[in-house]
Amino acid sequence: MTHIGKNIKKLRKSNNMTLQELSEKTNLSIGFLSQFERGLTSIALDSLEDISKALEVDISHFIVKPKVKESCILKSFEQEVDKIISNKFIKYNLSNVSDDKKILPKKVDILPIENKEDIKEHSHKGEEFIYVLEGTLTLLLDSKKFQLYPGDSAHYSSRKLHNLGNYTNKVVKILVITTNDEDN
Repeated sequence: MTHIGKNIKKLRKSNNMTLQELSEKTNLSIGFLSQFERGLTSIALDSLEDISKALEVDISHFIVKPKVKESCILKSFEQEVDKIISNKFIKYNLSNVSDDKKILPKKVDILPIENKEDIKEHSHKGEEFIYVLEGTLTLLLDSKKFQLYPGDSAHYSSRKLHNLGNYTNKVVKILVITTNDEDN
């Protein structure tokens, strides 16, 4: 989190914005913002999103991609956010190496769907394996809805229409393994 706080401070100063102005735009206290910029506290994802809007950048601007490491071992404390999609899916790489590998393992946190809109299915090359770690996952597969619970799994061709959703009020955590194909 320290690097995110430093990045926010640098961006805020380059925009000639004071802590007071950022506080007014985000409804976060000056004290909290100051502590976060100095790496003394952590931040919730929705607060980080408010800051990104106030600074007029995408939230992914603050997320640092993991550096390629020579080791085939990735310790849990080294895991970093790979990407955030639509502020609903937070993806973490579970591997240091991906360029020459055929599979891409990720841990995905799926935030609750606020307005319970229908999720849209899509397809692409490759195949996917999903294992539910925590929560209740809604899997749409060829226009059918499946509820998956901790310990449940699904393995399917990514060419089938599919998507994932969280219709509960708690975060769903899943392990996803996809093949390293184009458009995946």
